Amino acid sequence: MTLIRKAVFPVAGLGSRFLPATKAQPKEMLPIVDKPLIQYAVEEAVAAGVTELVFITGRNKRAIEDHFDKAYELEAELEAAGKQALLDVVRGVIPKNVSCIYIRQPAPLGLGHAVLCARPIIGDEPFAVLLADDFMDTAPGQKPVLAQMAEVYAYERSSILAVQDVPREHTRQYGIVSATPYRPGLELVQDIVEKPQPEVAPSTLAVVGRYVLSGSIFDYLARLGKGAGGEIQLTDGIAALMKQERVLAYRYQGQRYDCGSKLGYLQATAAIGLKHPETAEGFRACLASLLGEGRAS
Repeated sequence: MTLIRKAVFPVAGLGSRFLPATKAQPKEMLPIVDKPLIQYAVEEAVAAGVTELVFITGRNKRAIEDHFDKAYELEAELEAAGKQALLDVVRGVIPKNVSCIYIRQPAPLGLGHAVLCARPIIGDEPFAVLLADDFMDTAPGQKPVLAQMAEVYAYERSSILAVQDVPREHTRQYGIVSATPYRPGLELVQDIVEKPQPEVAPSTLAVVGRYVLSGSIFDYLARLGKGAGGEIQLTDGIAALMKQERVLAYRYQGQRYDCGSKLGYLQATAAIGLKHPETAEGFRACLASLLGEGRAS
């Protein structure tokens, strides 16, 4: 049985890089083919054994609550029209054994503060944090990334950060760790720095949007002042936690797409569009045609 029963989804951000598309809808509701980003993240958490989903929300995020709520009128119309397949899709957005909890982040004080807002629900338990912007795609037969991390946690009983190597010129966009080898796919974190400039970054190993954290992290987050960008940084809380507990860096199996950027979002859409049973064949032909036209011009 999984030891990770609760997951936190910080979804209070403004999504300013996708304006005007995000003027009236949350960026987490942007679709990848036929499902919003947040649903992919939720499905990943559920596949890891999570049964309590804690959404840290802000203004204009009501669409996320509506998405995971029961849609009585829509279901009635689909049922009356005999559209059973679509009805099953709508009813299957979230399993019946999974509950959703919504907590309002009162001010945009950073990722560390957003996670701290979940403390009344999480308590002292280990928990996951998933950033929906980081879209994690895995190959057939491969476990979803959070399920991989939950399995590692069950064995190691230590906080775990999903990491990947990035170009040195991109270190200013990530929390960067320095680490030493531990066992295949895992490293012991020695230091972690939020968004360092390339010339001073301790490595090019970047933390991406999946975490499994000890409940002890809340004590450290509660004592933090503002860090990089004038915000309470989760990275700083992890750095403080490391002084008392072991933290591991996990090189996950899968492909990450940065859907906080326009290019990453298009890449994820293309990747899933080429695999989706309803779109794969036609989309592949469409891309080939467009690329052919581009070469011809």
